[in-house]
Amino acid sequence: MKNKIKTLMILSCLTTAAMHIINRMNYSLYTIKNCLKFSENNYYEWRFGKIRYMKKGSGFPLLLLHDFTVGSSAFEFHKIIDELSLNYEVYAIDLLGYGLSDKPNLTYTNYLYVQLIIDFIKNVITKKTNIVATGDSIQIALMACHNDPEAINKMIFINPKNLYDLNQIPSKQTKLLKIILETPVIGTFIYNLLTNKTSMENTFRRNYFYNPINIEEKDILSYLESAHLPDHSSKYIFASYIAKYTNTNIIHALKEINHSIYIIGGEAEQDIHTTIENYVYYNNAIESAFIPYTKHLPHMEAPEKIINYIHTFLL
Repeated sequence: MKNKIKTLMILSCLTTAAMHIINRMNYSLYTIKNCLKFSENNYYEWRFGKIRYMKKGSGFPLLLLHDFTVGSSAFEFHKIIDELSLNYEVYAIDLLGYGLSDKPNLTYTNYLYVQLIIDFIKNVITKKTNIVATGDSIQIALMACHNDPEAINKMIFINPKNLYDLNQIPSKQTKLLKIILETPVIGTFIYNLLTNKTSMENTFRRNYFYNPINIEEKDILSYLESAHLPDHSSKYIFASYIAKYTNTNIIHALKEINHSIYIIGGEAEQDIHTTIENYVYYNNAIESAFIPYTKHLPHMEAPEKIINYIHTFLL
């Protein structure tokens, strides 16, 4: 019996050591290119960590908010920032837990991000601003506008998350998964399995781009770097995200705010027509448009069309 216990302990130690080695190898592999470093990098010292942001151009402020998907960052807007900066004072930030911003071990919630957006506008931009938000970040833009309507002017949403998904709350199963993912070695190993290069490439081909030919190697590498830098600590926001802690019911905000809202959908994005119809149902002042031959990231696949829509709505 003692020999069996000893053997089991040895095997457990060897398995843990192997997982740790694989974790370190993945970290080195996915972060060696430094794809996320730009000359315009600035940092805002927020109460929960440093927030990386880029600032370019002059004019009326325009804040770009990336999605909550794994590996997201301000890189998402790299094809439209320069052009937009010719007409606007553009700010593109890495939300807490993403990109080159700090990634503390905490539970990330919608309210946390709402406070970040309001504080960033007040302390960094210091003026009323327009917002372009994609995917899950749309909910924090809406709630920030609802909580502090004087801070925000017009809002443009790209492929919003459907209202049913946003209403889902943490369950016993998702809470357990969050706990497992946050464990030091095993959790990191599972996170690496879910966010490896093959998985990221498949996500780009199936969900993000309509035409896989438009996907560049730098796109994949930048998302992988964001998902693993520094030292895999992006797993904490990932754990909160899949556990539904970042969700919130935005219907009351949709009904009550009087700000101009324009929604842009990728024509091939799954259920996007129904999703936008539901948003318009609760706020019939919302305008919308669709970009053909695009899916979730039209600003990366068809940047010139997104820029035209932004100019049309904001100018």
